[in-house]
Amino acid sequence: MNEHFTRQAEQFMDAAKAAKIPENIQAMAEEGVTRSREAFETLSTAAKDQVKAAEELSLATQAGIKSIGTKLMDNTVVNAEAVFEAARAIARAGSIPEALRLQAEFMQRQFAVAGAQTKELFELSTRVATNAFETASEATAKTVEKARKRG
Repeated sequence: MNEHFTRQAEQFMDAAKAAKIPENIQAMAEEGVTRSREAFETLSTAAKDQVKAAEELSLATQAGIKSIGTKLMDNTVVNAEAVFEAARAIARAGSIPEALRLQAEFMQRQFAVAGAQTKELFELSTRVATNAFETASEATAKTVEKARKRG
């Protein structure tokens, strides 16, 4: 039994050594490998482009968020200074009517300042969002254009 199996294995190996792969099958296999490689390279390039676009969007968004944070901090400092100045003036008031007048003037100024600050923050937020959308749109357009050229 063992000899029979060994002989069959040797015959199979001899036949396999002598067997030739037809040229059309070889050509088809080579073409398949080439096309697979091209597809991989196309997808790899597209993935790299998407990573780059995501990085650009992230940087643009991060810079925008930083500018909003800076603006909020600046507003906080300005408002705190105004509160301390008003408190100092009210503390120095010689009478209750003068203190009430100073407080009313402070409140009027702060409402105007708050309105201006809100408008500035809204405009800044709009610019940041617009910049982020433009960055994303540009990146998408580049990726689509590259894909069209490849395809």
